[in-house]
Formats: sequence, C-alpha cells, structure tokens
Amino acid sequence: MLSVNTNSSALVALQNLNATNMQLSQTQNRINTGLKVSGPKDNAAVYQIAQNLRADLAGMDAVKQSLDRAISTVDIAIAGGQSVSDLLNQMRAKAVAASDTGLDAASRTALQNDFNALRDQISTIVGNATFNGTNMLKNGGTGVSAIVSADGTSTVAVAAQDLSLTGTTITITAGSTFTTATTAAAIVTAIDTSIDNVNAALGKLGTGANALQSQRTFANKLSDTVETGIGNLVDADLAKESATLQSLQVKQQLGVQALSIANQAPQVLLSLFR
Repeated sequence: MLSVNTNSSALVALQNLNATNMQLSQTQNRINTGLKVSGPKDNAAVYQIAQNLRADLAGMDAVKQSLDRAISTVDIAIAGGQSVSDLLNQMRAKAVAASDTGLDAASRTALQNDFNALRDQISTIVGNATFNGTNMLKNGGTGVSAIVSADGTSTVAVAAQDLSLTGTTITITAGSTFTTATTAAAIVTAIDTSIDNVNAALGKLGTGANALQSQRTFANKLSDTVETGIGNLVDADLAKESATLQSLQVKQQLGVQALSIANQAPQVLLSLFR
C-alpha cells in the first residue's frame, strides 16, 4: 500500500539510522575517554565495582604517603645514631689515651678538651635529628607510626631511641672527666657500655626501617594491581573501537541513503495522476 500519510519503509529506515547513531555515539565516547564503562549507564554493576576499587586506590595513595613520611623520619634517626656511634668511638680513643699512666697532666688536659668537644657534638646531633617535627633520638622523643591499609585501620610503628646525654642509653654524662689514668679507665668502660647500647638502638631502628620499607614495596605492588584491575574492568580496547567506528560510519551513510530512498517512495503516487 502506498500512502502519503504513512511511510512504513521510511519509519523502519529511520529507526535503524537512530540505532546506528546511538551506537556511533557510544563508540566515539569510548574512544574519547578511553573507557568502555565511563558511567553507571554504561554498566551499572561494573561501574560500582570500579568506583569501590578507585576508593581503595586513593586509600593506598594515603598509605604510601604515610609510609614515606615514617621512612624519612626513621632514616634521619638512623643517620643521627650512626654519627653518635662514630663520636663514641672517637671519645673512646681519647679516653684510652688518657688512661696511660705515663701521660703528663697537660697532655691529659688536651685529651679531655677533645673528649668534651666530641661529647658536646652528641647533643647537637641528637637535637637536630628531626624530620617533619618528629625527633626519635632526644630524651622524651616520640616514635613514628604509619598506616598500612587502605581503610587506615592497620599501622606499623617504630619506637623512639633515646641517645641523649640525659638518657640511659649513653652512660657518659656531661660532667664526665678524666683527671687521672684511673678515672680515664673508668670512662672507657662507660663508653664501651654506651657503644653497645647505641648499636643495639641502631639495630632496632634498622629493623623498623626494614619493616616500613617492606610495607612500602607491598603498597606499590598492591596499588599497581588494583589499578590494573580497574583498567581490565573499564578500559576500552581502542583498536577494536577504532574498527567499530569505521564500520558504524559506513553503516550510518548507508542508513542515510536508505532513508532517502524510502522518503522518495511516496513520489511514485504522482505518476498515477499524470
């Protein structure tokens, strides 16, 4: 049946063209964004999963920042502790030299001055071993704690180590002097104890630093894995989308031509009235 009011062929052609245009728009959006699921309308379930994973990924970024701060703080403490250990070794050498019974008073006084200068450097180093407002070596210093889970519920802590002259790790006080060979020998014993204590404290800091670094390495791997998982869910295959785009563009052109042909069909009625 031919009718100027209703052209079923044109309606079908228009429906097909509209469907092609919708598919073309979807493909162009995937190419523009690089995503096959850019919103809940594309795939509600996948989008929800991806958003949850993105939240975890953001949490892992916070974990890495927390670990970086903690690692830097402990590294500063270790550097300070190593310097203190070196100073104690030098102080021991001065005390051993001063314990020589054949040493004259002037030489012993010179050694005492060097000893005092080295001892004072300990206080300077300990006081300056600060990162981001945290000092792990001073008397009453605080340890560090880093979050290691995306929800912030799990942490790793490293305890402070008091290396000040007023603490118990270093047994050499600010008033330690060797006026005789006997007092110098006693100070050597005290320094040996201090060296052992400082090295033990460094061992604890080193263990804590290794734990933090292990967590940092794991956080990187976990973050990369989650990011890859998100990509597997929502990323578009651009090679496939490019091929689909070309196919749809050809299909669109053919649809336009089909609609044009269908719209011309009612004109056949004019020939019946000639």
